[in-house]
Amino acid sequence: MVTARSLPQDLIARVDDIIDADSVRLVDLFKDIHRNPELGFEEIRTARLIEKALQNLGFDVTKGIGKTGIAATFRNGPGPVVMYRADMDANAVREETGLDYASTVTATRDDGTQVPVGHLCGHDAHVTWLIGMANALVSVRDSWSGTVVLIGQPAEELIMGAQAMLDDGLYNFIPTPDVLIGLHTAPGPVGTVINPPGTRMAGTDQVDVHFHGVGGHGSMPSKTKDPVRMAAQATLEFSSLVARTVEPSATAVLSVGSIQAGADNNVIPSEALVKANLRWFEPHVREALLGAIRTVSDSIARAAGVDEDKLPGIVMKGGSPPLVNTPDLAVSMSTSLGEIIGADKVITDMPAVTGSEDAHMLRGPHTDLPFNYLLVGVAAPEVFAEALSRGELVPYYPHNPNYVVDLAAVAFGTKIAAYSVLSLVDGS
Repeated sequence: MVTARSLPQDLIARVDDIIDADSVRLVDLFKDIHRNPELGFEEIRTARLIEKALQNLGFDVTKGIGKTGIAATFRNGPGPVVMYRADMDANAVREETGLDYASTVTATRDDGTQVPVGHLCGHDAHVTWLIGMANALVSVRDSWSGTVVLIGQPAEELIMGAQAMLDDGLYNFIPTPDVLIGLHTAPGPVGTVINPPGTRMAGTDQVDVHFHGVGGHGSMPSKTKDPVRMAAQATLEFSSLVARTVEPSATAVLSVGSIQAGADNNVIPSEALVKANLRWFEPHVREALLGAIRTVSDSIARAAGVDEDKLPGIVMKGGSPPLVNTPDLAVSMSTSLGEIIGADKVITDMPAVTGSEDAHMLRGPHTDLPFNYLLVGVAAPEVFAEALSRGELVPYYPHNPNYVVDLAAVAFGTKIAAYSVLSLVDGS
């Protein structure tokens, strides 16, 4: 199995000098991506930025995998094949940071709804880190041997992008990797990395529950079978399912992110949609909650007088299993990074979180592929310290309208990406 090696000091110094000299360009690139966010499977502009940058560096680039995904390969002699993934999509959240490069973008979804769009999870940094890291790797290609595969992945927020790339034949375009890694922003202080081994993130499912009713005039609700009421009841019932379905020792989350129904004040619609989200660590917990969602939804519809052939439709959209860092790989990468940035800056003991990811799904058929996923601090240290003084764990969380990647994290994250990949290829 591929594990991380220690990097020589002269190589570290070269990488630092290259990235520091590139930092103005990278910050400008980061601001540009931040200012122009794109939703999942719509990352045309962002993917083009990656495509052009990597082609200019000599990578063999394939575009349009899984609609907007990018796979780029750089062969530099014999050695391990290291696969590195960065996600590209933004959130349907209105940015409130007040930054002079804040997003004001809106987008129209397939269902006709118009939503704000903002990079409030740090994927703009992920893309920037990938491009900056690629430049550093090529610049020091005389110091390493192996093959690097870089993935620009769409639609992580939908938990659909990795699977879409696999379904579109990702492994027809790239060599089989020996190891897969990825980085994500975290609201810890710039200069720190979080990298515990083992289970790190929950599995997740995106579940749509479609209620069917009988519409009518708002003045005559007795003549209708109101799907808005069904959706409201379901939302309330779902909020108690974890407590009533899952044993107390297990961890699970069931939340509703959207209810969509109707258009006018005085018209009871015939349909309503509830968009729910599950987080789980154990498969039996997942199955219990999915069964409970079906039972509750059907019961509410029957109580409203809905015919058996009109019971709610349930659509499973994106989903992924829990994210688990391969222990030996995680430990070796933490050791290697700790030698560079300081062991006290690499956090290796932290509970798993109920956030989710699909980076590990890029393994596809290579289920035993060693995998490691690192979190990189992006909060200004003084902002982080102020949050602690207020009794808060962090100053903001992903998907929050005020999520900020401090500009100092652009170069720092790029260096962590470069150190990580270089530690996994062969030295020369």
